[in-house]
Amino acid sequence: MVRSIVILLLAMSSVFFIDQAIKSIFLGGFRLNTQCIDLILVFNKGVAFSMFAFLDEALKWIQLALLSGVIGYTLWLKKTCYFIPVGIMVGAGLSNVADRFIHGGVVDYVYWHCGFNFAVFNFADVMIDIAVIALMILNFRPQMCKS
Repeated sequence: MVRSIVILLLAMSSVFFIDQAIKSIFLGGFRLNTQCIDLILVFNKGVAFSMFAFLDEALKWIQLALLSGVIGYTLWLKKTCYFIPVGIMVGAGLSNVADRFIHGGVVDYVYWHCGFNFAVFNFADVMIDIAVIALMILNFRPQMCKS
């Protein structure tokens, strides 16, 4: 179990630090505009598509409680196959929550506008999506997750 917790912590810290490093580039002033993607700095006060922005300061505390619950539930399950995707998801989530504490909103920087306008997002958002997909696969294919 100790090995599994180390794997969880490594996944969490890796995603957290990579995301924060990328965000620091944009906080330092980097910008790039192309025909399909703009790399710009935006502070998102809500969650996906700025939902729940009205929760203001309470949102970061709610997110911390939810992330703590996810870690607690994963440790309680003791299914090691969940530790990497949960580590990725929680590390990304903590990075976004850290932005709320430090900058007052999540640092977003990728804006897709080729053919249609999409929300501005960041590396952590992509990692959360990948982790959720991995967890769905593990749940719908239990033979992939032995213990």
